[in-house]
Amino acid sequence: MALERTFSIIKPDATARNLTGKVIAKLEDAGLRVVAQKRVKWSKADAEKFYAVHSARPFYNDLVAFMTSGPIVLQVLEGENAIAKNREVMGATDPAKADSGTIRKEFAENIERNSVHGSDSAENAAAEIALCFRLEEIVG
Repeated sequence: MALERTFSIIKPDATARNLTGKVIAKLEDAGLRVVAQKRVKWSKADAEKFYAVHSARPFYNDLVAFMTSGPIVLQVLEGENAIAKNREVMGATDPAKADSGTIRKEFAENIERNSVHGSDSAENAAAEIALCFRLEEIVG
């Protein structure tokens, strides 16, 4: 197994319902370590830059509006096979299809307001981490 880092966002629907600690507890209970974390409120430009890969998709404008609607928590997580582990703990994007005990099954409101984001590959994790954190902010 490989020690790796991944990127995570606790989304506005979860922060608005004061679920940040519960989400982090699930991540830590799964063996992931928070090595960088900050609570921010993205501007429209921040969200557009982060989600640029989806700019041609029909849900893009709604996604940008949602991600700028309230505070979010940006995190770098570290652990054995952190990318796969984080995705397992998050559960399926659609909470109706997520496994019992996952973050999305327990906390998501619907497929759009699904409480968390996690990188889907090592390349995307590296890019997302670099976009949101300076090297000196990662202190794990």
